[in-house]
Amino acid sequence: MRKLSEAVYFFLITLWVGGLWAIGYMVAPVLFASLGDRQLAGVVAGKLFALIGWIGLASAASLLLIMLSRSGLRAGKNGLFWVVVVMALMTAASLFGIQPLMVQLKADALPREVMESVLRDRFVVWHGVSSILYLLQSLLGLWLVLWSSRGLK
Repeated sequence: MRKLSEAVYFFLITLWVGGLWAIGYMVAPVLFASLGDRQLAGVVAGKLFALIGWIGLASAASLLLIMLSRSGLRAGKNGLFWVVVVMALMTAASLFGIQPLMVQLKADALPREVMESVLRDRFVVWHGVSSILYLLQSLLGLWLVLWSSRGLK
């Protein structure tokens, strides 16, 4: 059973962090460069960011359960435990706070595109906050990958 939990643990880290990096730094830029319609690219990218957000929350919950089942309350003394917690909180803030706010700004701008409306500045600020949060998550994810074996001790 121990080998299975290790395999699941490493799979979840790979899925979550790999997804973060693939969507944020490969897929989204290609969408904006290739589609020719920035609004459509934004909608598709938004759906992909929401998908990796849900994957992240499920992965974080599972990773924390694995760590707790292996180490009990001592898991809280492990730095990687807290990296997963912080990443999960960032994911939740983005998924339940920032992304819905940006969707609402787009809806409020209709029939114009948000970047052509009076809401442009607010959207740009929230997009910037979202991008910084995503970058921080990605860097914490890299740390999680590099030190992942320590989370099982």
